[in-house]
Amino acid sequence: MYDVKIVGGTIVDGTGRPGFSGDVGIKDGRVVAVGEASESAQETIDARGALVTPGWTDIHTHYDGQISWDEELTPSSVHGVTTAVMGSCGVGFAPVRPTDHARLIELMEGVEDIPGTALSEGITWGWESFPEYMDALDRMPHAIDFLCQIPHDALRVYVMGERATAEQDATPEDIAEMRRLVRQSLEAGAVGFSTGRSDNHRSAKGEWTPASEAAAAELAGIAQAFVGLDHGVLQAVNDFNVLHGDEHFDAEFRVLEAMLEAAGGRPMSISTMQRDHSSKQWRWILDRAQKAVDRGYDVRCQVAPRGIGVMLGLQATFQPFMGFPSYKALHDLPLEERVRRLRDPELKARMLKETSDKVAGDGSMLPPLADFFLQNLDLVAMRLFRLGAEPNYEPTVQDSLAAEAMRREEPLLSVIYDALLEDDGKALLYFPVYNYNGMNLDVVHEMLTHPLAIPGLSDGGAHVGTICDASFPTFLLTHWGRDRDHGRIPIEQLVKLQAYDTARFVGLTDRGAVAVGQKADLNVIDLDGLRLQHPVMQRDLPAGGQRLMQYADGYVATLLGGVKVAEGGRLTGARPGRLVRAGA
Repeated sequence: MYDVKIVGGTIVDGTGRPGFSGDVGIKDGRVVAVGEASESAQETIDARGALVTPGWTDIHTHYDGQISWDEELTPSSVHGVTTAVMGSCGVGFAPVRPTDHARLIELMEGVEDIPGTALSEGITWGWESFPEYMDALDRMPHAIDFLCQIPHDALRVYVMGERATAEQDATPEDIAEMRRLVRQSLEAGAVGFSTGRSDNHRSAKGEWTPASEAAAAELAGIAQAFVGLDHGVLQAVNDFNVLHGDEHFDAEFRVLEAMLEAAGGRPMSISTMQRDHSSKQWRWILDRAQKAVDRGYDVRCQVAPRGIGVMLGLQATFQPFMGFPSYKALHDLPLEERVRRLRDPELKARMLKETSDKVAGDGSMLPPLADFFLQNLDLVAMRLFRLGAEPNYEPTVQDSLAAEAMRREEPLLSVIYDALLEDDGKALLYFPVYNYNGMNLDVVHEMLTHPLAIPGLSDGGAHVGTICDASFPTFLLTHWGRDRDHGRIPIEQLVKLQAYDTARFVGLTDRGAVAVGQKADLNVIDLDGLRLQHPVMQRDLPAGGQRLMQYADGYVATLLGGVKVAEGGRLTGARPGRLVRAGA
């Protein structure tokens, strides 16, 4: 007898081959029958009219703090993700000395927009080394499985102390110690090492991140920890000094190549997106990655399925009036009171005559882009949209607030002001920062269909006051597989990308396919009914912290090891998820 049998579905098995009708039998957490499953079962799931797919593996999340207090790992777990990889972009919470807890919290708060008060109250600590961190997480059950990457910033602070944030080069002794700790962590089951090199990443105090300017010798020296191992990946985010001109690209890419070459053949993924300041840079990344592959290296480009942007609102971290003097006087009031006062015509008239103070720079975690946005609203408003009750992530110029202001012959600021007050101040505006230079997602289609592309960049657990991109897997299916008027991508290819390809990239061969012997991490999806809901701000973080949450309709069931962890788009309370130790 099977433990679970899924009957009557269209099986899209993750390998890329065409979907086919059949049943799936599950026993002891594994798939034991596919196509024909003749035995009876303790539980039967009716999948008629639905897809049966592998669970998604999300290779780019930031649950590093949240996971120590939260068993659910939402939003990812309600979007079909069954395995999440944490520790991306070089930020995390181990290794750490007790005296550096606050410093790492400030880094995560600034780089990933997670409330510092929530992290301070919520993180349980109880570890110093990275293996101790993994052991602590492993003792707590979760809704889904997870893997841990060693973050460069935390590692550098642990080894170098104050020198790590003083823009000093690591000494040979520092590098040797970082290499030893990374090797120790990899042997204990860490899945890889991540680093971040971005001008937009700052601590909560506005300081550069510790690893942002690390020399090539340091990165290569650390990467030597992988030599001789048959598991482990490298992950890098790099804006290639885009704010300083395109001439820096080659030098910055050589830094990543030095790390890749030193790692003894281990795979690397590089965050890849279209940036306005260098609109062709993403093509250069793909080209250099392909040349590395041609030389025998394993390089993949992490791409997003839609524009990478922010949601603006009176509840969000950022909104267009936050630097205006009259608004700053109201900033700390409850939302309801702020909305009441902002509806005063006299206050509105006064604010529309004001100009914004600076909001980025020293003492602020906001990147320079924030001030550019506020000081150039007339320029950027062609890319500022209402998100809408049914979120539209590929709006047209005609949908923009700038176009609306022109049609209404009304000042742009007035239109934006009124839009923020909709839904009693809970409305969200959408501003795609990257991947939207052409005012559509055509470049995203090119990226997604490139042979080196791999879905990533969801940032699940991060930027909680500005985005909710943990919904990427759902959007990938609905927009690219079903809804887009042109350039649709076959469902079989999309499932392969975010289940089989992602799992295999990080070294997981036991999941990512609906096949006999594979772990029974599965989704049952009503594709016709699959729909993203409007994000909502909810206060469920420690210390009363808030975060954006986005649910979806259409997930009939999500199973982890044959256990139903979600049903009808909501978690069941089951907690079969555990730490996956890479190489075990």
